[in-house]
Amino acid sequence: MKNFSVFLFVFSLCMLGHVSGSGIRIANELKFKKLLWIRCYSKDDVFGPKTIPIGQHVDISFRINLWATTRFMCTLRQEPNYKHYQKFTAFKLFGVTDHGGLWDWRAREDGIYLNKEGGRHIRNPVNMHKMYDWID
Repeated sequence: MKNFSVFLFVFSLCMLGHVSGSGIRIANELKFKKLLWIRCYSKDDVFGPKTIPIGQHVDISFRINLWATTRFMCTLRQEPNYKHYQKFTAFKLFGVTDHGGLWDWRAREDGIYLNKEGGRHIRNPVNMHKMYDWID
């Protein structure tokens, strides 16, 4: 019984290490003082709607779940009239060994860019590059 208790203790420490924090950053790098409207959601959480002024950003922090199925979807809309928009997967894991990291999104005039930051446990890291065009 003592060995089983030690096993459970070590196992729970390993699991707590896996259920780590991750996040999304969304920055407004639009021109002409355009506001950026955002709304993000997962199965369990909703962030927004929120309006971000030019040159500012918001950080959305959360814990990934034990089953490595955490996923956030976001909708971005830009002024004027919020005519240009994009809906996309802003965060997802690539298996139980992926710890998520920070998914840094930048809204620019020609589209939406991504830089995925993180340490050695981040799968599929990417440097800043354009991911999506705006939809009219």
